[in-house]
Amino acid sequence: MVSRTTTTVVALWRLALFLLPHFVVALDSVDGAVAAKPCRSASVDADAGCLSWRVMVEANNARGWRTVPAPCVAYVRSYMTRGQYGRDLTSVMDQVSAYVDTVEADDDGLDAWILDIDDTCLSNLLYYEAKQFGAYDPSAFKMWATKGACPGIPAVFELFATLQAKGFKVFLLSGRDQETLGTCTLENLESEGFLGYERLIMRSPEYRRQSSSQFKSVMRKRLVEEEGYRIRGNVGDQWSDLQGDYVGDRVFKIPNPMYYVP
Repeated sequence: MVSRTTTTVVALWRLALFLLPHFVVALDSVDGAVAAKPCRSASVDADAGCLSWRVMVEANNARGWRTVPAPCVAYVRSYMTRGQYGRDLTSVMDQVSAYVDTVEADDDGLDAWILDIDDTCLSNLLYYEAKQFGAYDPSAFKMWATKGACPGIPAVFELFATLQAKGFKVFLLSGRDQETLGTCTLENLESEGFLGYERLIMRSPEYRRQSSSQFKSVMRKRLVEEEGYRIRGNVGDQWSDLQGDYVGDRVFKIPNPMYYVP
């Protein structure tokens, strides 16, 4: 039973909350004129809206988008290049590392990890920034990827090395086209130190009509059902890397507000 004293205190608290705004206005008044509140700048409003959009992207609530919204291009550039992306990536990799510490590879050699390539192992930031984070252009991206100049992402390389040291088999699974980008991708990975992985799996001609999610799901299913691997972890920058069949015991999403792959 609620006491009369408690009821009185609650009532007084509600009254105080009601009167507080009026009290603040009175303090701001000078000679009867209320001081004007500072206006929110357009950039603050835009950044807040773009932050909400980015959260929707990372939560997989925003789907099917082809380009970064025009009002958010500057925000995404700032996010990717001024430190926040790096901090978020570090936070993700801290969680991956904590999980890796809890699992061991069996002596049968069948404990595996899946790592995506684009914007997981290798960064395409320079390419997307140069094109103002516009729509995916297969021809332009092919020209970029053929150069083999994608920088490695250090935090992911560190994970790659740790997994190998612990005896896990690491599979690099990419939606890149095998025929046109196979050699340059292999050379790019080698130049960035990604050596000694179990297998590089890329998209062969019969899978060109499949979405990335469908293709990667089929490849993982083969590893598990036909080869007997146990996928202990899966890391990618797109939700399509982490959905479908046999995604693994744990999945980890690396932030990427630059583009969407279905």
